Amino acid sequence: MTIEFIGIAATAPHSETEIAPNQAGPDQAGPVQPGYLEELARAHEDSGFDRVLVAHSSASPDGFTVADQVLSRTQRLGVLLAHRPGFVAPTYAARKFATLDAFHPGRVALHVITGGDDADQARDGDLTDKVTRYRRTDEFLDVLRLEWASATPFDYAGEFYHVKEGRSGVRPPLGRIPVYFGGASADAIRVGGKHADVYAFWGEPLAGIQERIDQVRAAARPYGRDPRFSVSLRPIPAATETQAWERAADILELTRERARGARKFFNLDHSQQHGSQRLLEFAAQGDVHDERLWTPIAKVTGAAGNSTALVGSYEQVAQALLRYVDLGVSTLLIRGFTPLADARDYGALVRLVREQADPAPLVSAR
Repeated sequence: MTIEFIGIAATAPHSETEIAPNQAGPDQAGPVQPGYLEELARAHEDSGFDRVLVAHSSASPDGFTVADQVLSRTQRLGVLLAHRPGFVAPTYAARKFATLDAFHPGRVALHVITGGDDADQARDGDLTDKVTRYRRTDEFLDVLRLEWASATPFDYAGEFYHVKEGRSGVRPPLGRIPVYFGGASADAIRVGGKHADVYAFWGEPLAGIQERIDQVRAAARPYGRDPRFSVSLRPIPAATETQAWERAADILELTRERARGARKFFNLDHSQQHGSQRLLEFAAQGDVHDERLWTPIAKVTGAAGNSTALVGSYEQVAQALLRYVDLGVSTLLIRGFTPLADARDYGALVRLVREQADPAPLVSAR
């Protein structure tokens, strides 16, 4: 199995242990720092990553601009561009992705984020409930794929979208761009099973990921689809296991100090998100699962995004990642708590995983 590594793109330093630019004083650099983004993108490319995720929220810089900057400032690194259906017409969104792909062939993928937080959706004027959003996402992806694939005009009539003689002058060469999909609810699995090329999970224990894989495969089967799978984790490696756990303790203390202020500033509420609920349930069961999966950061932050870590020596963390690969996971989305330094450091981890997953063939003596 070919293993894909995805990191994170950011326009400024920002993590659980770093002060967000919006919280910084007036003399501090702002939320868009072009030099930082370029340095971060090149660090991922140098470390052997395949893509970086351009994330999305109602307060984020424009993702298409950020993605283009990443692609223009690197040679081979791809982007996984997060997009929320409902704000841009699917025909137009399809052309935006296809145009980006035309300038950077084969380096663009779409990450569909339907939106699990009603309050964050409302900040952009979307007052629909979560169930409605998933019905809309289903239609959005129907139309998107038609716009990418149709060489002749097409019509579409649905609950949310009506298209008459849709056509596009720019389409991906193969008529598609990879579609990644996230979500843990029953509606997410139903829609993702129908559309996802890659279904993404947050870092649950191995048994939880196996359960999720089985659910998505069952949902995809009626459509004749066989999706790949991604797991998002936060590795904390060090030269020795003892040093790794010491580092994890330091990260937890910094996170505790800053979590309350960050929650108040951003007004975040993840209680509606099934993925967050699952992480919190696992965290309540214990701090450590499967020897390496560490959950206290999820507990402290309310499981705000992918917030479970793998702690150990580089070799131990690599082996833990490979246990997910053994379940059928082919994409590992890993990001650190100091993103730039960790992107540089993860090069050793990426090499270890790939070497152990696909060891070099023995050369027979002559």
